[in-house]
Amino acid sequence: MIEVVEGDITTLAVDAVVNAANTGLRGGGGVDGAIHRAAGPQLLAACRALGGCATGDAKLTPGFELPARWVIHAVGPVWRGGDAGEADLLARCYRRSFELALECGARSIAFPAIGTGAYGLPKEVAARIAVGIMRSHEARFERIVACCFDAADARLYRSLLAPGAP
Repeated sequence: MIEVVEGDITTLAVDAVVNAANTGLRGGGGVDGAIHRAAGPQLLAACRALGGCATGDAKLTPGFELPARWVIHAVGPVWRGGDAGEADLLARCYRRSFELALECGARSIAFPAIGTGAYGLPKEVAARIAVGIMRSHEARFERIVACCFDAADARLYRSLLAPGAP
């Protein structure tokens, strides 16, 4: 089941939350900063031990002080106009996040809209990719959450998940 939630990903009771991370896994603004603040200083220490993460990939840490047991740090691409492989890189980080979730035994997972903040991916482009990959993994999870920052993003995800949506 794919569910759309408008709210704070750091408060969700799921097995794993996905962090829209940077390549250095150092925390930052937006979702990344919020997850680091909520998880506590142990998260940064765990991330430092991972040695960074390539764009299009993801890495796993404990959730520490989050309700989620795990944090999957996914690095989406910076938008460069759409002709620099951004769609493929974004799809790869979603797929890798699902792989890591299965490896750690997660049955529920929550995603932010990876890449649509500071990295500038157009929201509809990113949402279509996200929803397509979520649908392809639906049978393997009890709960998949698209956690949206605002009502407009939530409406976009709901429209893409509606019966008969392309």
